[in-house]
Amino acid sequence: MGRDLGVSGLDEAAADEREGIIHDTLTRVIGTAGYLEAPESEEAVAAAALVAAQCRGGQPADPHHGPEEPIPDLTHLRAPTLQALDRIMTEPSELMHLWVESDGGPSRATINRLQNTLLPEPPREQLR
Repeated sequence: MGRDLGVSGLDEAAADEREGIIHDTLTRVIGTAGYLEAPESEEAVAAAALVAAQCRGGQPADPHHGPEEPIPDLTHLRAPTLQALDRIMTEPSELMHLWVESDGGPSRATINRLQNTLLPEPPREQLR
């Protein structure tokens, strides 16, 4: 990724609208049956990074390129976030085509890292 990417309208939105904007960004990508354009994919990856930042092992949002305003708890959006990332990695996807034309290894590694962070935590054994 490496560019200043974000979720459109997030910083301008009222605090109680931010979660909905992130959810809508993810569901727009999930619901795309045809060719998935790169800008929509990039916004969904930015949304995924915000969700993953709140999960155990997640990297904090970049203070220079991340949202300026506080983000509500998004951890309940893990499942749709994983679905959106899976859709980005499935044809037909412009972002995948761009990665083939360039060295997309770092971008794919970012997607894999986000997916691993978003996976549900295994149940812990109770200590007796």
